[in-house]
Amino acid sequence: MTVYGQFCPVAKAAELLDQRWMLLVLRELLAGSQHFNEIRRGVPKMSPTLLSQRLRELVRAGVAERTPDKRYTLTPAGKELAPIIEALGAWGTRWVPALGDPDLDPHLLVWDIHRSVNITALPPGRTVLHLIFRDAPPATRYWWLVMTRDGTEICDFDPGYEIAATLDTTLRTLTEIWRGDIGWTQAQNSGVLQVAATPAAHRGLPTWLQLSKFAGTPRPLPVHSG
Repeated sequence: MTVYGQFCPVAKAAELLDQRWMLLVLRELLAGSQHFNEIRRGVPKMSPTLLSQRLRELVRAGVAERTPDKRYTLTPAGKELAPIIEALGAWGTRWVPALGDPDLDPHLLVWDIHRSVNITALPPGRTVLHLIFRDAPPATRYWWLVMTRDGTEICDFDPGYEIAATLDTTLRTLTEIWRGDIGWTQAQNSGVLQVAATPAAHRGLPTWLQLSKFAGTPRPLPVHSG
């Protein structure tokens, strides 16, 4: 842990929070992940050893607690960080919009999409969405979301159910849609997103697949030189 040697409360908070991956672990806990493997799905590039270390530090600091059934839950101190994490997300959306290729991660994108499905808007029964990232390596190119009003499951193999809609696009395009950088209609009109769906699924997709909570963040207007 970095020690700044200052009595300033900002410095003392930074000693805990300004560590590699720590804010992202908190992001996952605030998003509702409780079990170790759930948290890890939200930080797929983080080593399990480091994740265990960060969780221990949060427990030791009184920000989180580990229950007897091995769940991690936030204490009042941890829950108080919610507006700080949300403000960072909004600030990053507004002022750090550029995405490099290393920032694109199909595992994280599908995980984020699956936990934001608006299950109350789904029709009765099972609805299966097939995602194809045409530019991804074969091992991470095909995904299926099996959605019901009881929840959503991720499959990286064909579950064998009837498919209501197939989204064929690039990883960057769906990431930009999820972030609110571009809209569904814009992506389809430009040809970077191809949707094959039943009429009902085509109408329902924009309501079933909710966007990131930061998608609606106002962006600065482009500056035009005179």
